[in-house]
Amino acid sequence: MTLQVYGIPTCGTCKKALQWLDATGIVYEFINTKEHPPTATQITDWVKTLGFKPLRNTSGQSYRAIGPEKESWTEADWIRAYSQDAMLLKRPLFVQQGEAVAVGFREADLRQVLKQN
Repeated sequence: MTLQVYGIPTCGTCKKALQWLDATGIVYEFINTKEHPPTATQITDWVKTLGFKPLRNTSGQSYRAIGPEKESWTEADWIRAYSQDAMLLKRPLFVQQGEAVAVGFREADLRQVLKQN
């Protein structure tokens, strides 16, 4: 199954990740989360695998707009928020065989996750 990469085309980190995937010959499907937001079920599965904190895009405007109440949010609150605003999700998010395997882009980490040398 093809690696799926969730993100937005204007994201600098997504661009770097896609360039690296292209350079290493890894086949992937890019999914623009602005045009095709993930479902609540997908997000719930990702949270089960990676946790809700690593999925937070803490540098985005959507995150900063929430206010201090976000500090006391539960996992269910975050899943609901991610479902309503995909810009709250950290990018890029890598899904392999239906399972979230990584979020963000650090070449060494992604190479390990994808078992590349």
